[in-house]
Amino acid sequence: MEFFDFYRKDRWPHQFCPGCGLGTVMNSLYKAFSDLNMDLKNTVFVSGIGCTGRVPGYINGDSVHTTHGRPIAFATGIKLARPDLNVVVISGDGDLFAIGGNHIIHAARRNVDIKVIAVNNATYGLTGGQLAPTTPHNMITTTSPYGNKEHPFALSELVAAAGANYVARWTTAHPNQLVNSIKTALTTPGFTFVEVISQCPVNFGRRNKMGDPVYHLRWIKDHSIPLSKVTFDMKSPFDFMDIDFKGIYTIGEFVKRDRAPYGKTIETENNILRPPKE
Repeated sequence: MEFFDFYRKDRWPHQFCPGCGLGTVMNSLYKAFSDLNMDLKNTVFVSGIGCTGRVPGYINGDSVHTTHGRPIAFATGIKLARPDLNVVVISGDGDLFAIGGNHIIHAARRNVDIKVIAVNNATYGLTGGQLAPTTPHNMITTTSPYGNKEHPFALSELVAAAGANYVARWTTAHPNQLVNSIKTALTTPGFTFVEVISQCPVNFGRRNKMGDPVYHLRWIKDHSIPLSKVTFDMKSPFDFMDIDFKGIYTIGEFVKRDRAPYGKTIETENNILRPPKE
């Protein structure tokens, strides 16, 4: 697949800020589709409100730009109505886990056959850099000028615990691993989830004195630790999550399961035969 077969060249240049990690995420998504030789005509992209929600508008395929926090609900409806389609959700941490948190938990629990790419930049980038459920402890935002006194969601751990078939977390500083994880997510039946820790140099990095986007990217890489290197006291199964609360991101593949997707479960258990296609 050629680059501009995947993207709408008539919509360039894009609207993203200089140094934003979304360019890396978009290129990783393109590389995954290209390597798998997936057909855009059989794929629907769904997004919500936010910087990441703009991404499907640049892809040369069918897309739905939904209301804030509702991409999972729309994607679930699309997949159940048209199970023959590949349904890919790409949206931000605020959209998916703040107003849309309830939807993603239950979609993962049901193991709905949709693929989710969640770009986590730890802030509400599009609307001014406000505090998000993913903002690390003591980090500054426009609505927490003295530092965030709350602890953030551990997104991948949350979705894994909810029951997703595949869960992974990488960063924009790990593009090769990210491409491979997206490929796995796209080809694994059931609810799959890839979290991408991304830099937001304008609305997050600037307020936290992270310098230019290169420094911010290095900060993300320096604050990441592979799951294989995590050591913790087995007295509590949640000890490793404290690493995330301290501003260190555990990266890698969290879960690989083979549970039957939601629609297949209904067909099998109720012996439902779908009418033949016309």
